[in-house]
Amino acid sequence: MKFAIALFAVLAVAAAIPLDDPKVAKVLRLEADNIGTDGYKWGFETSDGKVHDEQGQLKNIGTEGEAIVVRGAYSYTDKDGVNYQVSYVADENGFQPEGAHIPK
Repeated sequence: MKFAIALFAVLAVAAAIPLDDPKVAKVLRLEADNIGTDGYKWGFETSDGKVHDEQGQLKNIGTEGEAIVVRGAYSYTDKDGVNYQVSYVADENGFQPEGAHIPK
């Protein structure tokens, strides 16, 4: 529940940015579905090319090994026009990003 409140607070701040400044990206898509005690799904896209989608789900519910597994991906274009894409899993083994620019 605390996570859902924090997520909505972050999304509210992002949505409150003034849209009349040409230097400020506009929110093109903002979704938050299935946010509950057993998992969540959210995503956004902005006019400057940023995209982020993520979903989380509890596994081993009610056991000592209960953990949340988060899967997601994000992409953005840097100031030189290079597009970066990262997909990730975060679970009991930590944050595990993958991307062409990330060393293995």
